[in-house]
Amino acid sequence: MQDQDLIPHLFRTEYRKMISVLCKQFGLENIQMAEDIVSDTFLLAAETWGLKGLPNNPTAWLYAISKNKAKDVFKHQAVFFNKIAPKLHLDASENQLLEIDWSLKNIHDSQLTMMFAICHPSISSEAQISLSLNLLCGFGVDEIADAFLSNRENIYKRLSRAKEKLKAAKVKIELPSSSEINLRLDRVLTTLYLLFSEGYYSTSQNQTLRKELCVEAMRLTLMLIDDPRTDKPAANALLSLMCFHSSRFDARTNDLGDLILYEEQDEKLWNHELILKGQYYLNRSSRGTDISKYHLEAAIAYWHTHKKDTMEKWQNILQFYDQLLGLEYSPLIALNRFYVCSKVYSLQSPASPQDLTQLILVAESLDLKENHLYHALMGKLYSGLKIDRAIHHYKLGMHLAKTSSDKSTLANKIANLDKMNGKNN
Repeated sequence: MQDQDLIPHLFRTEYRKMISVLCKQFGLENIQMAEDIVSDTFLLAAETWGLKGLPNNPTAWLYAISKNKAKDVFKHQAVFFNKIAPKLHLDASENQLLEIDWSLKNIHDSQLTMMFAICHPSISSEAQISLSLNLLCGFGVDEIADAFLSNRENIYKRLSRAKEKLKAAKVKIELPSSSEINLRLDRVLTTLYLLFSEGYYSTSQNQTLRKELCVEAMRLTLMLIDDPRTDKPAANALLSLMCFHSSRFDARTNDLGDLILYEEQDEKLWNHELILKGQYYLNRSSRGTDISKYHLEAAIAYWHTHKKDTMEKWQNILQFYDQLLGLEYSPLIALNRFYVCSKVYSLQSPASPQDLTQLILVAESLDLKENHLYHALMGKLYSGLKIDRAIHHYKLGMHLAKTSSDKSTLANKIANLDKMNGKNN
């Protein structure tokens, strides 16, 4: 790694650790102070290392400087001695202030407990994801704004409001009791699921796939599994789902960043090591009797690692979608299930015009006319029936699509149908 790349790399890997440790020790009410200390530490590193060269152990240097900065800040703030220290039952002597624990165990525990604090029900899911990106993943305000198709000012306000709400709710940075972990873990998993989903199918920066978001979601989920207290079946199922989806990253887009549909992907580009890891965590998730939506979605993703169209594959996927709709209905899940139904039907017998008409009537009942994926499916169905109608739906899909990749995919569908129309005429 080049010297000029070291500080950005350390910021991405160490910022979250330093913030978590400082917040755990001095309370969430001092989160802004912790951020200032860590930011000042990296600013000093950029200035000092540029003049004097790299220290022997850059990470240890950052920890030492942040500890000294924390000492200086608290030493000059009487509020710490008068209000914070008594609440934390600390002896606010100089020696006590120097005792910041940078051990691997404390760094791990701090990040884990910070995750539960951020995913507190007092703030919205969007705020939870934003704070997770900011404090647990080291993302800057501009990067978060890109992820949410927003601007810097809105994200800054969202982060500030979320922090104030956590302070007002007096949220403690600690792991819930054993009896409460499952209740709180569900919200943590939801946040990580949404974070991964934003990366897997993103509408920001005109990118369909943002691998860095997916990687961070997987890292945090693995952290849950690595701790016996949070190593629960649902967490394993979620990581399994992430592994299966991530295994197809290299096959999902071309060199221009355009989306490659599942049917057209090159199976040789799939990461089979990740597929094996997905199977491993899916097996681990089978402990106990509870089945979460992550179990069902992971099972669906598992069958998608079998490229060949078989009746066994699509019937199994259909069964899991039926269970998923029973747990959590949504029109988009219903649309996915309908697509699977059409695959099962086409494998049973060639579709006649009457059959296609019947399928289209069922699809129209889903009430998803503002979703470009709905029009993409309708276009596909009409392609075997009425080409003009298929083109109409593909054009509607293009109008609703948010990324150039989706628009390009639908434009190619239209171009192919236009060629067919020309030949038929």
